[in-house]
Amino acid sequence: MNVEALRQILPNITDPSLLKALSEHGNIHEFQAGKVITEPGQFIKMVPVVLEGAIKILRMDEDGKELFLYYLEPGETCALSLTCCSASRPSEIKAVAEENTVILGVPIQKHEEWSDQFKQWKDFVSMTYQARFQEMLVALDAVAFKRMDERLMRYIVTKMKQQKTNELHTTHQEIANELGTSREVISRLLKQLEKKKWIELGRNVIYIRDDFEELISN
Repeated sequence: MNVEALRQILPNITDPSLLKALSEHGNIHEFQAGKVITEPGQFIKMVPVVLEGAIKILRMDEDGKELFLYYLEPGETCALSLTCCSASRPSEIKAVAEENTVILGVPIQKHEEWSDQFKQWKDFVSMTYQARFQEMLVALDAVAFKRMDERLMRYIVTKMKQQKTNELHTTHQEIANELGTSREVISRLLKQLEKKKWIELGRNVIYIRDDFEELISN
């Protein structure tokens, strides 16, 4: 990855020396959509910076149930990965390529060196912690305080924005897995939204009205 391309993806990083270091020491990794990048229990050996595509971050319990936390998009990295790298601890999350994805893998030792050497890298890491912490608070609030129908509608909006489409190609089971509930509950709630004519259900696809976010806010 050349310096100019990195400058476009990481607009907050303007230090030529840091951009050059990222270009020289970062390793390119490509993942097909649906590929599991990290599993709970694995040791993370790099800081992943998303260059193209998107990564879905999930938390898993002892029974294998999943809970969706947030997406990583181009120019972003994962606070939980940073924590595991710094503490040399195994991963506590599952990371899955939401679409065909390219990441720049920064070796752990370089991450540690750059935190002392480059203020902009330190700032990038700090902003990542802040942004991801806020997203995890939103996820926690949703689980603790919101009804499942509210969580489902917010999930649909998040998916629409991330995928930039009104057609979500997914199954009821996949949604249930990410929201930590049963397929039957999700199917029932989606049927209710279809009766309101806010969505239309197809085979493994959900067609969503353009004004869906406005409708659920009223």
